[in-house]
Amino acid sequence: MTTATPATPTTVLIVEDDEDIALTLKRMLERQGYAVTWVTTGAEALEAIRAVPHVVLLDLGLPDMDGLDVCRQAREEGYDGGIMILTARSDELDRVVGLDYGADDYLPKPFPIAEMQARVRALARRAARTLAGAPAPADAEATAPPPPATAAPISPSTAQAAPGATGGPGALRVNTAARRVWVGEQELTLTTKEFGVLALLDAERGSVVTRETLMATVWDENWFGSTKTLDVTMGRLRAKLEDAGADVEVVTVRGVGFRLEDDTCAPD
Repeated sequence: MTTATPATPTTVLIVEDDEDIALTLKRMLERQGYAVTWVTTGAEALEAIRAVPHVVLLDLGLPDMDGLDVCRQAREEGYDGGIMILTARSDELDRVVGLDYGADDYLPKPFPIAEMQARVRALARRAARTLAGAPAPADAEATAPPPPATAAPISPSTAQAAPGATGGPGALRVNTAARRVWVGEQELTLTTKEFGVLALLDAERGSVVTRETLMATVWDENWFGSTKTLDVTMGRLRAKLEDAGADVEVVTVRGVGFRLEDDTCAPD
């Protein structure tokens, strides 16, 4: 008789220096079946994130460093799980900056517990798919793991057959299998979300991809956060393509979505 292997619990890292808040969150999440780790400093958080938890609940006002720097550094080191910022900073600019630094969601304190639980569930579902191919924590690499089959469509500009690959120095090539992007001979460094957006736009080059499609495919069909995170990601992607001299541009179709098209003004 074969014994079923127990399911691995979803792991949550709480980064919070307020003991009352942290213990309340920890007890609540543990009752829901999550495996929870709690740390109080940015340095401890970065070390714990290298163990690749599914979800990180991150406070910004940490005693040793700003939580935004923790978020940015975690993404730069290749962490691809869900990051939700829980903070008393409720100003819109703070939310945009948090998303710009790589957070997936932003919930100002005080927050409804039911809403926080729903957002954690949504992030955990996405992270479980995204991290499914991640290496063991001890061997974790600083590159994003491959997404599920539905998250990154096969691009017409994969490494073996890249449109414009024989063109000038601004030719864009997207290799969805290796999750790598080149403009000419220069490889671009993109975040997971930036790559997902570009791969989807490139797969439909010349056609409009709706905001709803981008959010459901690159983020999660049950996304609870603001869609401004898409605009922030798109702004970073445009800047990187422009800085690299790419011969394509991302065009906004107001009220609908975005289209990747050849930049007729690009230098030869």
